[in-house]
Amino acid sequence: MEEEIQKLMDRMCDPDESNAYFFSDKLGKLADQGIKEKLIELVKGDKWEVAYLASRALSASKFNEEGLDAVLEAIFDKKNKSHQGAFVQIMEEFDLGERFVDIFKIYLFGNFKSSTLAKAYLDEVEFDITPRTIRKAEKHWNHYLHNPEDEESIILKKFEVEPMFLEMKKLFSEE
Repeated sequence: MEEEIQKLMDRMCDPDESNAYFFSDKLGKLADQGIKEKLIELVKGDKWEVAYLASRALSASKFNEEGLDAVLEAIFDKKNKSHQGAFVQIMEEFDLGERFVDIFKIYLFGNFKSSTLAKAYLDEVEFDITPRTIRKAEKHWNHYLHNPEDEESIILKKFEVEPMFLEMKKLFSEE
């Protein structure tokens, strides 16, 4: 079995492999603790294409939460800045219901593609929101307001974010 797993890993990591997605998905379905650790190492590695495939494998595994942690780490790792959007895109394969603050942070501080995808997740995913979630998101919002990319981005994001906070706070003001 170990030999078969290594062959799948090798095929997934081979830059000339045209069926790399197939091997990624297969590894995800077979993932045990050891495979999970190897996949997380690959997500943290220097080859973004392999990291993406390992992320995909983790999304298909029973280690969804730990896999998502690794993907989020890759998103915020400066070495992946130019490929950040690919990692944000693979997030759709994970359960995002508990990750409002992480996605909100990507929306605020990610590159154009990442921010656009994060906004779509914010609009489409049903999140588990608590007062603590709102406070954490507000902390990131305040940081963004005091460290803007440019004035125009603040205006646009204020237009989208302020109603979002009002709506979330309304959930708890009626209690």
